[in-house]
Amino acid sequence: MDPIEQMKQVVISGDFQSAHDTAQSALKSGCSAHEILNAMVTGMDKVGAEWTLGNMFIPEVLLAAKALHAGLDVIRPLLTSSETKMRGSVVIGTVKGDLHDIGKSLVAMMIEGANFEVHDLGVDVSPEQFVAAVKKHKPNIVAMSALLTTTLPYMRDVIRSLEEAGLREEVKVMVGGAPITQKFADSIGADGFAPDGATAVKKARELVDGKNKPE
Repeated sequence: MDPIEQMKQVVISGDFQSAHDTAQSALKSGCSAHEILNAMVTGMDKVGAEWTLGNMFIPEVLLAAKALHAGLDVIRPLLTSSETKMRGSVVIGTVKGDLHDIGKSLVAMMIEGANFEVHDLGVDVSPEQFVAAVKKHKPNIVAMSALLTTTLPYMRDVIRSLEEAGLREEVKVMVGGAPITQKFADSIGADGFAPDGATAVKKARELVDGKNKPE
């Protein structure tokens, strides 16, 4: 099998145990780190599409992300600015009062797999922590997650805090989580809503490419 196709299939199948060796073999065969990265991103896109269709499930997506990270460990030192460029930067976290981590972590891994630099703030993240992270990392996107309806108001608080800090115009805001709808996202002034990881990747790409700008 072609080394690039093999790398893509390793990610799709979630074969994280062989991802490291497959990436090394691809390098030895003459493939560039950039080509290997593109293969893994393509594989992760396929996983996201299958998940959206209901043909793959969260454990399989997590394994695919694990395989991608194993491959990244091999090629990351070779990814120079002249060879490849990160698509953008994302600060992500679960809002204050909410300790749910799996969905947020899955979205973070899938976005990273789409060639974004991701700064995961974890769970129970206060508006002040989001603001501090934006000042520090200067991301393109702030992504917030919540599973509890009682914590949804904190998403509005984060956006308000970004406005008060004079940072709102510098970042796009994306929200997601089980109780969140497009209507809610619109009501708090978010730039994007994603019900799942695959949609989050698509939305992140749209936001950094200049689509769906806030009016």
